[in-house]
Amino acid sequence: AFRCCSSFSSAEDAAESTTLSLSSSKGRRALMSYFLLAAAGLSISDVAGAVSTSRRALRGAKIPESDFVTLPNGLKYYDLKVGSGPVAVKGSRVAVHYVAKWKGITFMTSRQGMGVGGGTPYGFDVGESERGRVLKGLDLGVQGMRVGGQRFLIVPPELAYGKKGVQEIPPNATIELDVELLAIKQNPFGYSYPVKVVEG
Repeated sequence: AFRCCSSFSSAEDAAESTTLSLSSSKGRRALMSYFLLAAAGLSISDVAGAVSTSRRALRGAKIPESDFVTLPNGLKYYDLKVGSGPVAVKGSRVAVHYVAKWKGITFMTSRQGMGVGGGTPYGFDVGESERGRVLKGLDLGVQGMRVGGQRFLIVPPELAYGKKGVQEIPPNATIELDVELLAIKQNPFGYSYPVKVVEG
């Protein structure tokens, strides 16, 4: 598993809040979410747009094959949303939200959890897959993304779990990743940032 803790928090986190409904039993929590979103400078329409983008990502299998960019290493990606912030490059410290799927079934995600953010972002140094610290497909797939962007990846076995597989993922399995780039911190000293890995 590649679940990880991160200290990042951003307005994008808040934008993943579910639809507000004051008439439900969770009305008080929804009202709190509304005020938090307002404090972050987000409107309800912003939230709706973010949720809509996420839903499009979850339907990524319907994206025409011709719309994907295919890299020499076999990784395929489609930008659901192009961000407007800094670009992730090798050596960047990034925080992302991800949903990992195999045959349409979610087997791992950073979006589970309580609160407006909808889970703890996954933080890592771009390039860490060379040391075996992060999934290669995720590491390579985030490169070139801008903060605020969302990318759908089709990851071949060689960049996922290879010939051995892991847990319920069989050997030589192609997986899908929906990745949202939340934040970047440039690291001028290489890979000195510690990455706290949590088994999960």
